[in-house]
Amino acid sequence: MLYGRDTQCTRIAALIDDARDRSRSGALVLRGEAGIGKSALLDWAAGYFGGAGPVLRATGFEAEVAIAFAGLTQLLWPIRDRLPALPGPQAEALCGALGVPGARAEPGDPFTSGLAVLTLLADLAENGPVLCLVDDAQWLDRPSAEALLFAARRLSAEGVVVLFATREEGFTDAGLPEEPLDRLGHADAERLLAGLDLPPSSRQRVIMESGGNPLALQEFGAAGTRTGGGHAPLPVAERVLAAFRRQIAALPERTRLMLLLLAAEGRGYMPAVLGAAERFGVGLADLEAAEQARLVEVTGTEVAFRHPLIRSAAYQAAPVARRIAAHEALYHSADDPSCRARHRAAATTSPDEDVAADLADAGDLARRQSGYATAAQLYRQAADLTPGRGARGRRLLLAAEATLTAGDAATAEELAATAERLTDDPAARARLAEVRAAVEHERGEPRAAARMLIDHAADGDTRTMLRTAAVYAWTGGEADAVRQAAARLDDGFLRALALLVDDDPGGGMPLLAKAVADADPTHALHAAVILGADETARDLAAAQVARLRREGQVGALPMALQAQAQVLIAFGRHADARAAAAEAAALARDTGFGRRARRLDAVLARLAAIEGDEERLAELTAHAPAPGGGHADVAHALLELGRGRHEPALRRLEEIAQGPRRHTTIAMVALADLVEAAVRLGEPDRARPALDRFAAWARAGEQAWALGVLARCEGLLADAEEPFAEAVRRHERATRPFERARTELLYGEWLRRHRRRSDARGPLRSALEIFERLRAAPWAERARTELRATGEHGGAPAAERATAAELLDRLTPQERQVVMLAAEGISSREIATQLFLSPRTVEYHLYKAYPKLGISSRRELSQLVPEPAG
Repeated sequence: MLYGRDTQCTRIAALIDDARDRSRSGALVLRGEAGIGKSALLDWAAGYFGGAGPVLRATGFEAEVAIAFAGLTQLLWPIRDRLPALPGPQAEALCGALGVPGARAEPGDPFTSGLAVLTLLADLAENGPVLCLVDDAQWLDRPSAEALLFAARRLSAEGVVVLFATREEGFTDAGLPEEPLDRLGHADAERLLAGLDLPPSSRQRVIMESGGNPLALQEFGAAGTRTGGGHAPLPVAERVLAAFRRQIAALPERTRLMLLLLAAEGRGYMPAVLGAAERFGVGLADLEAAEQARLVEVTGTEVAFRHPLIRSAAYQAAPVARRIAAHEALYHSADDPSCRARHRAAATTSPDEDVAADLADAGDLARRQSGYATAAQLYRQAADLTPGRGARGRRLLLAAEATLTAGDAATAEELAATAERLTDDPAARARLAEVRAAVEHERGEPRAAARMLIDHAADGDTRTMLRTAAVYAWTGGEADAVRQAAARLDDGFLRALALLVDDDPGGGMPLLAKAVADADPTHALHAAVILGADETARDLAAAQVARLRREGQVGALPMALQAQAQVLIAFGRHADARAAAAEAAALARDTGFGRRARRLDAVLARLAAIEGDEERLAELTAHAPAPGGGHADVAHALLELGRGRHEPALRRLEEIAQGPRRHTTIAMVALADLVEAAVRLGEPDRARPALDRFAAWARAGEQAWALGVLARCEGLLADAEEPFAEAVRRHERATRPFERARTELLYGEWLRRHRRRSDARGPLRSALEIFERLRAAPWAERARTELRATGEHGGAPAAERATAAELLDRLTPQERQVVMLAAEGISSREIATQLFLSPRTVEYHLYKAYPKLGISSRRELSQLVPEPAG
């Protein structure tokens, strides 16, 4: 019987009912202090679930924190026969993580295992609901925790319930709904003690000293008035711990020794405990007294403490020398390399190369299993026990690299800085520079990152480091670093960037075009984006995203999705861009790189500017770096221009044109905005230098959309029709609908001013239609005003006309992604694999989308969903 837990039981029951009756999934974290009843609630949940389906259980052990995927192995071992049915990369990753015999163990994306857990649980739920119970989650090894959380956050419509129980201070970044467990009130405490034969005075003392902690109530109540706490101001957990110590102290010495071995082993694995016990001349029979005292429970080949505090009491009560001897014995009896390394390290009191090598080997194994957080921890322990300065630095280097891959940039930087002080090896220092540069870039300091890579490139992977440095320097506005990288490597891509920062588009743009064809896919995509080759960039980004999805490379996907979002904005596919950015942001947070979401915000700022949403723009650029010509600065200038605030727009645009990022594509395109702002303000002379630079860039790049924008600018400055007409002709064969609509608006305005109202209506109607489709409210209003000035009284806002595009805009970003893929005829299972969802969640999104789209089946999607522009 549970007392005082009605709220928690009701919430858990609702999750289980939803899973059982409606195939809905849910996750919940139960948080509270030791002894508060978390384990009892998990047991209650298992009882309430009954025989509805499989129940998978795992318990975090402090002793297994350094064993990669120990928790996940516990949870999934009963269903390991299902692993081969997973998609190839997922099956490979999870089999390697769980140590399935014959599985390949090679370093890979650390989050593929989470994707595999999601697929596995979803497949298991095809035959009915599934309940996963994870106790003492604060002691899960990090790779297990990350995999389980990755899956739990994405479960939606499968019928899977995941419950985590954790101490107050642990498992704090779960990102899931939580339910706190408070101490019991007086009435509930009285009810819990009702079965004990306690006199009233003792009962009240127990209630007072327990503070409402259920375990304390039970233990103090069972001890009667012998709580031993008196009125000392100790936390309840400490008083319960002291009570357990007294119980243990009263046991025979042989029993205390068995409890110490059990506590030091940490997992309750009987063969290891008994093997160590033989060295001390004790055995299983010596646990009988502890069983009778209800301190331990023995079942089959496992023995467990009734509560983690009992384990702590048994370990802490032993003298240090006895603890060391226990770990030494366990080292000899352990059959797992990680366990052997852990016990040998615990038995070591001074630096020892042999012990450090064991720990480093265990770290290598964890890294091969993609358990990078665990590998980092083992490498750090190895470094602590390494006697030699240089060897200690090399192991800290491995720890830093593994920590960075695991998503903890701050700790990786600390480790790299310490390792740098310990090593004089140029190759090692180059690798450390790569770690520190990645951290600097992550925190939004691409200039510093570029300089680090250039300074150490000669001693490391020179080509990769210099190319990465050049890209960092390009985006960060560090022209000197771009030049230095190009000077040190014979590479067309780098030479192109160097020529562009020196304002030589005639030399740089053709080299970029060649790099698009010749470079590796990542740098080819960079080159295509800089060149403004939209169709090529779209295809490269789509191919890269598809490959990363296919291979399950979750950690690398956010950057590819960011590039894709940027390209989709150029194509006017704003909703698709938002969907890509939303997925990238969610994945970035899940993989420990939350700062990347801010870069995504800067990309999406252009949409807010186009739509005239000042509040949203301010929100998206709140954390942007200081002004310097980046996405945020250009977006603010565009919003000012769209609102007709030409003076502040021109001032911003001139700062961008003279700023450190003036060579970037987004800054080059902003030169056309500068021309318009200057002409609108009646100061065309301020536009001419910008037009000259843009003309050289556009002609060298030979992109149709850029040549169309150039002709539009020439028409503005010349106040002549032919450039406008030429611009419209070029836009008909080009991408970037927003630029086309702006050209048509300006051409229509020119025609109306020259009293050719009838001629003006065509381009103005086209501009209005595009602006409305793009939800570019300020620009649409300008087109509408111009149309009225021609004598046309139509042009109603788009809200009065239902279109397929508008119907799609009603969908959430994830619903839209699912619908667009389903319209191509892709199966739900394939969609699930691509979007890191379960097939049931895909079906659920379709079910929710159909009413919004006014359809009732998948067959109607292909007729509703238009072919993507471009």
